Order: sequence, then structure tokens, then C-alpha cells
Amino acid sequence: MKFSAEQNLAALQPAKFSRMLKAMEINFTAEQEARLAEIANQKGTDAEGLVKDAAVQLLEEDARFLAAVREGIAQADRGEFVEEEEMNARLEQMLRS
Repeated sequence: MKFSAEQNLAALQPAKFSRMLKAMEINFTAEQEARLAEIANQKGTDAEGLVKDAAVQLLEEDARFLAAVREGIAQADRGEFVEEEEMNARLEQMLRS
């Protein structure tokens, strides 16, 4: 069974929430908190800022990944892909270099 790009993309969409989150609490172990504080101190920030930055980075990377997947699906739908035999040959060449 073949799915269109729209069907494939729908499966990748995050769940939609009916309300906005106002605050979020994350529980860490004492060891995790100590490690976060240590890393934050090294970076000249606090643990909360470190975790916020990491979360934003994760969201941005997720968006880039989904965009790349969407583009790959669109390319495949247009027939723009490499056959398995050619891909295997390319990998073999890369491994030998």
C-alpha cells in the first residue's frame, strides 16, 4: 500500500492540545540537578536557563527534522530517489575510501 506525502506527514504531526501550557515542572534526581547546575555554571547561566535552552534547541531540531522528512517524502512521491542497488554501491564506495 502506498501513502501520499500528506498521509505520511499526518502521521508525523505532534498531537494538538486544546489548551496552552502556562507552566511546566520537571523533576530531576539530586544527581541530575547537581550535574545540570555544574554544566550551567560552566556555561555562565543557571540550571533553569540551561534546561530552557536545551528544550528550545530540541524543538528547533525537531522542526528541521520534520521539514527534511517532508521534503524526502515529496521527493519520493515525485520519483526522485536512488534504487537500493545504487545506494548499496555508493555505501560500498564510501566504506572503501
